[in-house]
Amino acid sequence: MNPLWQSYLQSRNAVIQDGRVVSYGNATAELASVRSDTVLADLSHFSLIHFSGEDAQSFLQGQVSCDIKAINPSTSGATALYGSYCNPKGRMLASFLMWHDGSGYVMQLPSGLQAAIQKRLSMYVLRAKVKLTDNSDAIVCVGTAGEHAETLVREFLGVVPALLLEVTHTQRGSVIRLGQDRFELLVPIEQAQTAWERLSRNAAPVGAYCWDWLDIKAGIPVITLPTQEQFVPQMANVDIIGGISFHKGCYPGQEIVARTQYLGKIKRRMVLANIKPPPETTIQAGDELFSADMGEQSNGMIVNAAPAPDGGFDVLAVIQTSSIEAGKIQWMSLDGPALEIMPLPYLVPH
Repeated sequence: MNPLWQSYLQSRNAVIQDGRVVSYGNATAELASVRSDTVLADLSHFSLIHFSGEDAQSFLQGQVSCDIKAINPSTSGATALYGSYCNPKGRMLASFLMWHDGSGYVMQLPSGLQAAIQKRLSMYVLRAKVKLTDNSDAIVCVGTAGEHAETLVREFLGVVPALLLEVTHTQRGSVIRLGQDRFELLVPIEQAQTAWERLSRNAAPVGAYCWDWLDIKAGIPVITLPTQEQFVPQMANVDIIGGISFHKGCYPGQEIVARTQYLGKIKRRMVLANIKPPPETTIQAGDELFSADMGEQSNGMIVNAAPAPDGGFDVLAVIQTSSIEAGKIQWMSLDGPALEIMPLPYLVPH
């Protein structure tokens, strides 16, 4: 997190731990507000890797699962894409959102992964004319969601993207539509305080866990350190959210990803669920899941978890499809609390 930006947020009552806004003093009230109010969240727990140079497109096309050529770099009708970066065995090292900012491609991923992923990608640049830069301190990312989010974005930027994952660039900053009433704004650090003050007049500041919850409800997986190299992209529904192209050339893990797709039914899939653990217990990414049909062998893993407004934790979890069909899935052991599976906002193939 940019130190100047951190100081500013702290002056606005932000409680910050490890570069992440925990709350603005009342986490419980903030979580309750995210369901019915228009909210504003700092997204500095994500980092930005910028790819510039005449070979940036071809370089990325050979490294990631999504079709970089489908990211329209124009200022009108530009598009963002979800995607993944895999090891040679097809297991995800990172998931990301990527767009073009007019000067190059931007990869947004959790801050805890940025340095290692940037270093790994840099190893493959070789003679390609592409430069990788950490832009995290130069651009402030904020999210807004709720009934009046679109109006707030329009009032601040003058325009608002109409389509899902459409990107709009203006002199004040850029905005990506993440959902019907959810947006991410990308503002130069010099204008970030002005943006926050304008937006927070009619949106309640909330901690990062509230934004995590919105991502979870949207079915968007975020790979973090505990879940690196655990999943082939399809297991985490990356194919369903447009993050895999099966018509492009090779990239690390491409053969495994393609084989998984064309062999038929995928044996593990990601679900949305609620878990109500014992009091004072936290559910975390990487926690294992169990069911009677698999005995003492784990049948799945938590991808992301966040406190839920209605109690317990809402989670995204990758689970053996046969266990989902068999019934009861339990957290951490066969004696643990059961998962209440809920519908995702998109259709998962069976």
